[in-house]
Amino acid sequence: MGKEKAVQEENATSRREFIKATAAGMAGTVLAAGWPSRVRGANERFRVAVMGVNSRGHELALEFARIPSTDVVYVCDVDSRAAAKTSAAVAKTSGSAPKSIKDFRRTLDDPEIDALVIAAPDHWHAPASILALKAGKHVYVEKPCGYNPREGELLIAAQKKYGRIVQMGNQQRSSPHTIEALEKIRGGVIGRLYLGKAFYANTRGPIGRGRPAAVPDWLDWELWQGPAPRTEYRDNIVHYNWHWFWHWGTGESCNNATHEVDICRWFLDVGFPTKVSSTGGRYHYDDDWEFYDTQYIGWEFEGRKSIFWEGRSCNGRVVEGRGRGAVLYGEGGTLVVDRNGYELYDNRNTLMEKKAAADVTATLDTTGAGGTLNARHIANFLDAVRNGAPQNAPIDEGHKSVLLCHLGNISQKMGRSLHVDPGSGHIVDDRDAMTMWSRQYQPGWEPTV
Repeated sequence: MGKEKAVQEENATSRREFIKATAAGMAGTVLAAGWPSRVRGANERFRVAVMGVNSRGHELALEFARIPSTDVVYVCDVDSRAAAKTSAAVAKTSGSAPKSIKDFRRTLDDPEIDALVIAAPDHWHAPASILALKAGKHVYVEKPCGYNPREGELLIAAQKKYGRIVQMGNQQRSSPHTIEALEKIRGGVIGRLYLGKAFYANTRGPIGRGRPAAVPDWLDWELWQGPAPRTEYRDNIVHYNWHWFWHWGTGESCNNATHEVDICRWFLDVGFPTKVSSTGGRYHYDDDWEFYDTQYIGWEFEGRKSIFWEGRSCNGRVVEGRGRGAVLYGEGGTLVVDRNGYELYDNRNTLMEKKAAADVTATLDTTGAGGTLNARHIANFLDAVRNGAPQNAPIDEGHKSVLLCHLGNISQKMGRSLHVDPGSGHIVDDRDAMTMWSRQYQPGWEPTV
């Protein structure tokens, strides 16, 4: 019995050390007390500008506004209606109204701004991030971190050159229950993992056939296009439908697969793949949607491991009782995990353990600046900036997951499997496929480090 007790104590100690190491950036109670800054005085406030607030950026602006010792100073959007709405909401939340402007570049000249928060369309993510880094700002950027693979590489290079923190919005990496599940996997609860399944199901409607139209008076179409080569305005692009056009978007894979593919890659402990294959198409509707509403992507990795993603944009039939999530298959059982909790099964399909997110949050006592994953992920970002805490989602890790999704789209576009260098992530022996590694930019807008 003495030996058994010693083993239990050793396991408990290992668990505490794992949680401490993995969730170091999630000590949100520090936020409530006010963090000492490495750059400013202890009582100085952290000031941010938020770019792109029509939807996701609106939520992020409010999350930053709720954090003590943090100010949303600028709200930036080419849609004057969205900027006004978010500015008013931030003022109601924090008691202080941010400045509402169209061009985020004006904020980069303000020495009082500490960070740029980016939730604009995908073609803006890396170029805006790099400009912010050059100006000495930290960056919180939504996924995907690049419109194409090359932009992800440039962003990593810029982060290293300018020495600022860049965090991508793959917020489940800051989830206590996901971290706890990872700890159990690392502890061998279901043996060696060899397969991850990511999935996403939705019931999106058609986007129709767009027509040339006059630019609305509330929209700066020139600035909305930014780095992208110029096209005429059409009536089914702004807002949101740009996701489904190659000129600005990255499809459902980078829009949503990024999250769960990232979880699979994290749990399987893999980086770049050796082979990528994709099948699917625009099956449900006949309209302007250029990407794929139905797509299955498979990635093979060294070490006898694989990941695949099932994406159904127009059929919301759930998988494992969930609309989105990840399943990890091991030699001794299966883990099902999503943003709401996790379940562990043995190889006889017997449920061994089930945890809801709220239960695990209470257990780990990582309350942060609020209970949401957004708040926790932002708390980790700020802790990394101010205190040097480990990032839950460093940009080089974010790039790897985003690149997997880009490679899936390239494979689908090429109509063939791709062989990949697992050291660099580059496609090998396929010049045509590598033409999609970057893009043409509007003259004067080319991102450079």
